[in-house]
Amino acid sequence: MNLTAVILVSLALALDAFAASVASGVAIRNLRIRHAFTIAVWFGTFQGVMPLVGWLGGLRLKRIIEGVDHWVIFGLLLFVGAKMIVESFQIDRMADEKDPLSRRVLFALSVATSLDAFAVGISLAVLHVSIMCPALVIGLVTFAMSFAGVYIGDRFGHFFERRVEAVAGVILIGIGINTLLHHLC
Repeated sequence: MNLTAVILVSLALALDAFAASVASGVAIRNLRIRHAFTIAVWFGTFQGVMPLVGWLGGLRLKRIIEGVDHWVIFGLLLFVGAKMIVESFQIDRMADEKDPLSRRVLFALSVATSLDAFAVGISLAVLHVSIMCPALVIGLVTFAMSFAGVYIGDRFGHFFERRVEAVAGVILIGIGINTLLHHLC
């Protein structure tokens, strides 16, 4: 996988965490740098680790699905992308939460926003892609975007939140279509 593809995937995956960070920034009163750092560390760590976990699972699956691997990759990315687009139209998920800095909330949001990274990790294993560079880039991009998202949420509210999730979904679906076409043509 070339660097451009790794960066595009990283940006798409990070947009979900970015949207959650924007919502957190809206909810936090008296925002401090440590608040943005805490949220960014949680999201960046989970986004960096989940592709590794998915990749390890994908290594076991790849022998079983070798003949249809391009369809599996397409299906996973289509599913994750469609899920992100649908979620972008739902009512604010963070609105009911009292403290976006509580460990329970951070853990739940970190897991929820990194499940798509798990699916991408499976896809990378099937594609025979080394995982360390993509996982590191995904984690770092997510950290940076989450850190910025908290401040954007504090300043601009919910303007970006729904739109970025939809854009991320479209990007992942596009990558899935590209993978499928590459194998079929």
